[in-house]
Amino acid sequence: MRDLAAIAVFAALVACVPLLTASGVVLNFTMMALYACLLAQAWNILGGFGGQFSFGHALFFGTGAYVQAIAQLQGLNPWLALPLALAASGAVGVLVGALSFRYGLKGSYFALVTLAFAEVFRIVALSVPFTGAGVGLMVPLRASAANMQFASRAGYLWLVLAMVVVALLATAWLRHSRFGAYLQAVRDNEDAARAVGVDPFRVKLAAIALSAALMGAGGAFYVQVFQYIDPGIAYGPGTSVEALVAAIVGGMGTLWGPVLGALALHLLGDFTRNLFGQLPGINMVIYGAVLVLIMMFMPRGVAGFAIPARWRRRWPGGRRG
Repeated sequence: MRDLAAIAVFAALVACVPLLTASGVVLNFTMMALYACLLAQAWNILGGFGGQFSFGHALFFGTGAYVQAIAQLQGLNPWLALPLALAASGAVGVLVGALSFRYGLKGSYFALVTLAFAEVFRIVALSVPFTGAGVGLMVPLRASAANMQFASRAGYLWLVLAMVVVALLATAWLRHSRFGAYLQAVRDNEDAARAVGVDPFRVKLAAIALSAALMGAGGAFYVQVFQYIDPGIAYGPGTSVEALVAAIVGGMGTLWGPVLGALALHLLGDFTRNLFGQLPGINMVIYGAVLVLIMMFMPRGVAGFAIPARWRRRWPGGRRG
């Protein structure tokens, strides 16, 4: 109940932002921070709770983005295209998981396999006509809520907030459900979990399907906001890095870690860009240095540093320090 109450308070506070200010800067920052939260939370389900580190989550992001764009170009309403995008990304997750987990790939091997799949999909997207090949796809502008295209950033903010809330609810469920306990048991000791009757293959397969579907939601949202997608954006490493870094910096295997990580990284990115924008490259050097310091002195992430240990011990599902 505490998790549900906290999620409800978080949703209510963020939903009020467009009602308190019309500043495009504030609304855009909040929207993009929530977008980063969605990607990080999607990665956290598989990487944080499942212990399966993926370097290629852009694979699921790009699949969701392309399905969302192609469906609209074929005349389907974006609201109806969204569940198709989630289903397609989840199906790709099942495919990758079935091929990887069936042969016991984990750790660095699984990370490299996901990276390789993302690169294969990028090359395919560059070669086939229905993805627009190297030119990419542009979604026609038909601004209306019925077409999931809003006149202001407020509409997009509420849309991505709804997606983040779904991701938070899924994560809260993992923290307290039997399936979540199975997933964390597999993460901590796969052989011991198998010995007590848990099927690691099925558990990890379900986790990657859920993680992939949420990542696909991020891809679909990206298409609606920017109305354009190409293979480099869809399957490039930047999206994968953004998702995993935010989750790691915030705190893997926790409910609020990815949220804190995404917010911290966006604050840091905007601050360094605005402060050193006239000095090309300096902002990225400082950004990278701060990330290294965070990893050195906050090994449990921002959530592990900011939340007292006695509180963390009361929360099932979090990483133990």
